[in-house]
Amino acid sequence: MAGHSKWANIQHRKGRQDAKRSKMFSKLSKEITVAAKMGAPDPEFNPRLRLAIQAAKAQSMPKDNIDRAIKKSTAADEASFEEIRYEGFGPAGVGVIVEALTDNRNRAASEVRTIFSKNGGNLGETGSVSFMFDLVGFIQYPAEKASEEDMLDAAIDAGADDVQSSEEMHEIYCAFDQLAEVASALEAKFGEPEAAKPTWKPQNTIEVASDKAETLMKLMDALDDCDDVQNVYANFEISEEDMARLAG
Repeated sequence: MAGHSKWANIQHRKGRQDAKRSKMFSKLSKEITVAAKMGAPDPEFNPRLRLAIQAAKAQSMPKDNIDRAIKKSTAADEASFEEIRYEGFGPAGVGVIVEALTDNRNRAASEVRTIFSKNGGNLGETGSVSFMFDLVGFIQYPAEKASEEDMLDAAIDAGADDVQSSEEMHEIYCAFDQLAEVASALEAKFGEPEAAKPTWKPQNTIEVASDKAETLMKLMDALDDCDDVQNVYANFEISEEDMARLAG
C-alpha cells in the first residue's frame, strides 16, 4: 500500500477533531472555488469541479458549504489562488510531493520550507521527487461496497488500469485524463466513492520504522495542518505494528 494510503488509514484510525474537520472543509471549499473559477460553475460542464464536489460529499461536507464555495468563484473580491507544487525529502530519504493553493506564493514557500526543516526533511528542486511518481486518477470505495472480483470487473469495464483491494477498501487507479469518466461509470454502479481525485502514485516505496516513522508522521501532520497545503503524497510504507503505535 502506498504512502498516501497508509497516511489516510492512520488519519482515519486517529479520528479527526472538530478543528481538523473545519480545516478539511476549508481546503475542500478552496478547491471547489478554484475549480469553478477556472471553468464553468456547473459541474456538468466542468470535470474538475465535479471531482471537487465528489470529494467534498465523500467527507460529508454540507450542501450549503458546497454551494457557497461555488458562488465565491464569481465574487469580485474573492482572492486569486495560485497552484504550486513543492517537492522534498523526509526522514529515511522518503520522497514527498506537496500541492498548494495559495494567494501568497512567498508565504507558502516559507511555511513549507520551515515545516520540512523542522521535521527531519529538506525542500528540493522541482522535479527532484516527482520523477519517482506517476500522476494518475485515484478512486476509493469501502470494501463492503463490492466483492474484489465485482469491483475489478466494473473498474476494467469503466476503463481503469489497476485495482488494489484489501479488507478495508478498494483502490482504483486510472489514467489521469480518464478520471472523471471512470469515476462517473463507477458511481453509476456503486454510488458516490469515498475519494475521486488525481494522485501521485509512487513507483516504489521505502520502508520506514521506529523513530524515523514517528518523525515522518510529524512532517506529514505539519504539512497537512498548513492552510496553503491541499494535498501531500509520499513514497513510504510503515509496518502494522508501527502504525498501531503511532495511531494510539
